[in-house]
Order: sequence, then C-alpha cells, then structure tokens
Amino acid sequence: MLQLPVYLDNNATTPCDPRVVAAMLPYFTEVYGNAASRSHPFGWAAQEAVDYAREQVARLIGADTKEIIFTSGATEAVNLAIKGVSEMYATKGRHIITAATEHKAVLDTCKHLEKQGAQITVLPVDKEGLVDLAALEAAITPQTILISIMYANNETGTIQPVQAISAIARKHGVLFMSDATQAVGKIPVNVNTDGIDLLTLSAHKLYGPKGVGALYVRRRSPRVMLTAQIDGGGHERAMRSGTLNVPGIVGLGKACELCETEMTSDSARISVLRDRLENALLQLEQSYVNGSRTHRLPHTTNLSFKYIESETLMMGFNKNIALSTGSACTSASLEPSYVLKALGLSDDLARASLRFGLGRFTTEEQIDYTIRTITDAVNKTRSESPVWEMYKDGVDLDTIA
Repeated sequence: MLQLPVYLDNNATTPCDPRVVAAMLPYFTEVYGNAASRSHPFGWAAQEAVDYAREQVARLIGADTKEIIFTSGATEAVNLAIKGVSEMYATKGRHIITAATEHKAVLDTCKHLEKQGAQITVLPVDKEGLVDLAALEAAITPQTILISIMYANNETGTIQPVQAISAIARKHGVLFMSDATQAVGKIPVNVNTDGIDLLTLSAHKLYGPKGVGALYVRRRSPRVMLTAQIDGGGHERAMRSGTLNVPGIVGLGKACELCETEMTSDSARISVLRDRLENALLQLEQSYVNGSRTHRLPHTTNLSFKYIESETLMMGFNKNIALSTGSACTSASLEPSYVLKALGLSDDLARASLRFGLGRFTTEEQIDYTIRTITDAVNKTRSESPVWEMYKDGVDLDTIA
C-alpha cells in the first residue's frame, strides 16, 4: 500500500529506526545516570552503555574503541578535527587543503581559520565532482598539515578516491581527514584500509537520533593530537568536555550495529530503486544526471530538468513528495548550489536540479508514484513556460541574456 507523503530527502536526515528508538528508551527513564558519575550503579550503568556504543561505532569503521570521540554531530566533529589540528600542529605550518564541493561545515571552518592567518587551498573538481590527484599533490607544501576531502558528496553522491588521496598524504607526511557523514553506514568504510587519520560521522544520517555524532582520531601510525575546542571536565580523552548524551550515544551505537549487518542488503535494494527512478526520469527531454554515475553512493541521484526552476517544479508536488534542491544546510539560500556550480553547471541548470535521497524505508510503490508525479509535473510546468516554448521553436537560449 502506498504511503504518502513519500520521503526522498534521506541525505538531509534519515528517520530513526524503531529498533534504535527501542534501544534508547531505557536510558531516558530507567538508566538515567551521568556516565561520568563513577561512585554509584547509575553512573556505572550509563558508562557501560557508552562503552558498548563506542565498540559498535568503532566496529563499523574498523577503528579501535579508544579512537572514537563522541560529539553533538558531524559539524562539531569537523570543527574539532580541523581547528584542533590547526592549533596543535601550528609550529609545523598552517596550510590546509580541501575541495570546492565540501560540506559547509568544512568550508566555513577553513574560512574561519583563514581569517586567523591559516593558508587554505580549495581544489576544483571535474564535471563528475572528483578531485584531480595530480593537482592535490602539487598543492602540498612543507607547511601543509592537513588534507580534508569528503568521502562522498551530500548533494551528488560522488565518492572520492579516498585510498589514493590518503596515499598522497602519507607520502608527504600530511594528515588526512575525511568527512564521511554521507558514506558511513551506506557503503563499506574502513579507516585503516582507507588510510584515514580523522573521520567524522553523524547518527541522524544512518537511521539514528539527531544531536549526536562521532570523530575518529587515529592513535597509531601516526598518533594524531588535537587541541580541544570545548574546555571543561576533560571528558572524551580531554578532547571534548561535556556531559555525554547517553541516550543519543546508545542510539548511535545501535544504528551503527544495524548498518554493519544490513548495509549490504540495504544498498543492493536501494540502488535498484534509485536506478529505476533515474532511468525513468531521464526519458524526459533535456534531463541530466549531475555528478558521477559510476563512483557514487547507492541511494543518491541528482537530476536537472533544463528550462525549469526546481523551486517552481516542487510547488507541484511538495505536499506529497519530500525532497530537496541541494544541501539542507544551504536550503535557505536563493543562490544556485555551489556544489553543482563547482561541477561546471550553469546557474540555470544548477537551479533546475533536484536531489533524490532514497533510504531503508523507501518502497517500490513510492518510487513508481514519484516517477509518475514528477514526470507529470515537469511536463505541466514546461507546457506553461514561454522559455520551453522558445526552446521547442528552435531558439538558441544560450545566446539570450
């Protein structure tokens, strides 16, 4: 049975899995102790739950439990990683390399450091959203302390050549950080196989609760040191002070456990639905896939429908289909997506894009409904558009200002 509205904005956030909610509930009302309270059973029980969640998170990404630092989410983890490295390794240099398609959490953190005297290199990407490895290596200087390249893009799903990037970083003795918020739980991520020194993730992107995330910090070969950005009681190996969100951490741990066991089957099913949706909508005239079709996440597709503004298009179906035109963190902006612009799209084509983020609870019926609804909406919107009429009459619209 078709359930409306259809939710296809899983890149912005995922629904909390009922099994995750069930795991969290006792830690609100029964096991409510502070994990830092070491003098009574309530605190011991809370600490035991945190320790187990740390194991669950570590297992999913191939890390050691002592390398997992709990945070309020990926944005805090990114800030702690980049600012923490910048301060700790300032005597070596203050040069950081990143890419134009990074999440705003990375780009804005780098801008903040740049105002304080750091040198930031923002690498361009090709039309698929991939970093040029030769350009990356050429950008490294003796003062370079960190390369921060995301594992997979939140708007297009493009997966970067992480192992090749890490090899370049190791060759030059530079730390490698990856914002893996969209990748963890969707595709296999292993910090050792991938050669990652710092990695960020967030619970609400993998069917866990909002307001909790984690930072992986490598302890050996090399041992990564960070300057804390929140001072206080010295929690989380003195890297992140503050009372731990025990229910949220339990939820993150359970979400990671579920992803570890179900990721392969989830991805196989979801990628079939994604391809079904994509192939059907590409039958529409002047429709395009943005980003890579080979190196990408199984649940994401970003499509442009030329000669239509996506905001206008969405008015025809946004009560029944939830999706977005880009990152949730920049959805209030009227500017075209900076990620799509970095891929070389014109303003008009970037404004004509929709991001589809499928998930664990997406059904075949919902995808078929989405295909019908968006096809009808595109055809209807174009039928009322003088721009589309000019295109059909053979006018070269690229020559018109």
